[in-house]
Amino acid sequence: MTNHTPDTLTFGERALRIEDVLALANRQASAVLQDDEAFRERIAKGARFLDSLLDKEGVIYGVTTGYGDSCVVAVPLEHVEALPRHLYTFHGCGLGQLLSAQATRAVLAARLQSLCQGVSGVRVELLERLQAFIDQDVLPLIPEEGSVGASGDLTPLSYVAATLSGEREVMFRGERREARDVHRELGWTPLVLRPKEALALMNGTAVMTGLACLAFARADYLLQLATRITAMNVVALQGNPEHFDERLFAAKPHPGQTQVAAWLRQDLAIDAPTAPLHRLQDRYSLRCAPHVLGVLADSLNWLRSFIEIELNSANDNPIIDAEAERVLHGGHFYGGHIAFAMDSLKTLVANVADLLDRQLALLVDERYNHGLPSNLSGASAERAMLNHGFKAVQIGASAWTAEALKNTMPASVFSRSTECHNQDKVSMGTIAARDAIRVLELTEQVAAATLIAANQGVWLRSKAAGASPLPPALAAMHEQLSRDFAPVIEDRALEAELRLCLKHIANRHWRLHAQ
Repeated sequence: MTNHTPDTLTFGERALRIEDVLALANRQASAVLQDDEAFRERIAKGARFLDSLLDKEGVIYGVTTGYGDSCVVAVPLEHVEALPRHLYTFHGCGLGQLLSAQATRAVLAARLQSLCQGVSGVRVELLERLQAFIDQDVLPLIPEEGSVGASGDLTPLSYVAATLSGEREVMFRGERREARDVHRELGWTPLVLRPKEALALMNGTAVMTGLACLAFARADYLLQLATRITAMNVVALQGNPEHFDERLFAAKPHPGQTQVAAWLRQDLAIDAPTAPLHRLQDRYSLRCAPHVLGVLADSLNWLRSFIEIELNSANDNPIIDAEAERVLHGGHFYGGHIAFAMDSLKTLVANVADLLDRQLALLVDERYNHGLPSNLSGASAERAMLNHGFKAVQIGASAWTAEALKNTMPASVFSRSTECHNQDKVSMGTIAARDAIRVLELTEQVAAATLIAANQGVWLRSKAAGASPLPPALAAMHEQLSRDFAPVIEDRALEAELRLCLKHIANRHWRLHAQ
């Protein structure tokens, strides 16, 4: 169940969906905080309970003790207030590229939703400031490297805690700024984080979960796009559409596989007359496309479950149960479900790259493309010896595919013992999520190359004498593509067109099967 209008998304007691995070990340929705008195009181009660424990000199991990292996070190009450700042300060050691603006918004959304579960012991004011960061698009500059995924995303999330406190840097209105200056400009007073608040912000899975939401959405669209590309290649290669017959898939009824076959039948208008067949059975990259893409299609439901449960959970430590007046010390910062989901997703997506790369290899090869010109060149016979069409594009796609396949090594099995063997079994969920994003980037590049090549193949086939008209869905797609990607007749550098195609993929430019 979603809990938003097209323009507004409410953070609070109701669950968010991946699509909600995507809308916020793309600035297609604004964020508001649930504002009824019962919700505010539930949040405030946890902070008050912590204060009462401090008055009684109770022992609470990360509040009256050091962090991690230092949990055995008691912190005198006169120093408790200083502990949160020390936590985000010594974790300010991230390296690598900065998260994109889109990814940073997803991270802020994931952290806010976790704290809204009401068992993290933070003040309402902290939730309000996080919501204000999202609303005003104040984006902490977060290095993407440095998390082992338990105790949560400590180092990258330290940049969120620090910027809420007016330290480090943010991106604001297109400029890299000091956080304290942006606070001053917006009339805000930087937060002085209370006991447990820095820990609540940092000791969770928001980075890997935010990235997982973005990765899922990209994979979902890529599935549909790869199906449409496959249909175009069946036409370009004069393949056998009977490979996608409904009765055939009733005999092996994996739901996602069956859905992909149905999309292909729809795209190919399978009941319409077809061109003469060159082979009774097409090569696997066409014939088995539903079986390859169907694994991704069938996996999306459980991937969604893993991601959305994590998104709507309290994933820090300790858990503050103000109702029962208990502090529960556990390990909810552990990102194992996201790690496994992202390791699985990157394998599923890399298989899509491999499928499309094989289709492109058939398209450009005179031995297998059933009469299309070598390398899909549209040059005249007199100039054919000078022109090489999509030869280099196919080489590039092969390189991108190889890199995607190489990056499928699972991160989750590379646990490292860290932090004096306190964090001796960790999830590597953030590395897995970053890997998945990279595999998606590479696979989208393969998709862009294969889509433009498929469009060229369809155009070349349509010029042949006695060519059959395109099925309606493919005719509409071919017309749309032809507005941006003219046929390649004389050789030209295709980088700009590939980049435009990637931009269209990112923006979900083409309406496909499930939209």
